[in-house]
Amino acid sequence: MRVLVGGGTGFIGTALTQLLRARGHEVTLVSRKPGPGRITWDELATSGLPRCEAAVNLAGENILNPLRRWNETFQKEVLSSRLETTQILARAINKAPQPPQAWVLVTGVAYYQPSLTAEYDEDSPGGDFDFFSNLVTKWEAAAKLPGESTRQVVVRSGGPIGSGHQFFPWIHIRDLAGILVHALEASHVQGVLNGVAPAPTTTNAEFAKALGAALGCPAFIPLPGMVVQAVFGRERAIMLLEGQKVVPRKTLASGYRYSFPELGAALKEVVA
Repeated sequence: MRVLVGGGTGFIGTALTQLLRARGHEVTLVSRKPGPGRITWDELATSGLPRCEAAVNLAGENILNPLRRWNETFQKEVLSSRLETTQILARAINKAPQPPQAWVLVTGVAYYQPSLTAEYDEDSPGGDFDFFSNLVTKWEAAAKLPGESTRQVVVRSGGPIGSGHQFFPWIHIRDLAGILVHALEASHVQGVLNGVAPAPTTTNAEFAKALGAALGCPAFIPLPGMVVQAVFGRERAIMLLEGQKVVPRKTLASGYRYSFPELGAALKEVVA
């Protein structure tokens, strides 16, 4: 397939591009700067969608950039960087004479409300309790296309900080890229997939302990919540200090097979 990837120069985009090309697909990136194998967002908005069989959007300002104060200006950038790029791609797809077969958007598990007791799958409610959950709701709404000519998939993806008791959705980068390729290639996949590992529930403290074991050193001392709030601000700190128990029920049911379903093996591979 010819695959158009918005925001494809980042960490996830690089892994996705490598996997797509390894599987024989042709990749064109959409970015702010022109270059070989790329088009710009302005070119996409003015000239329309280049011929492709699938499109993915990964674009968005880094929410957890510690160098940016969490103020109204930065909040608007976080929102607009996601909504505008998604809207540009969705409009281009909708207007294309030959629309792509698949359209995949990556959002976040911030859609689900942090809880020490609730378990969330892809059908669970959410998206209406704070800035980030509302962001995901608007983001996913911006991607919706009329009609059924293009398959639409949303992957909600999800790190030792805080008390250690909160749940910690995680996924190996190879599996996140794998789920995205699965969503592009498998014609039966549509709707929401949770892009998290299927391992038994992991808390923040368990993640720290497993990471310490993989590194051959003791688990890290949890970073006090007040320090996290001081660095990131109260709203962003929630993403790090409070967690959700998220399960990939539909992802597994769709036929995706994880390369790293267990935390220990995933961390050992990452730090090897």
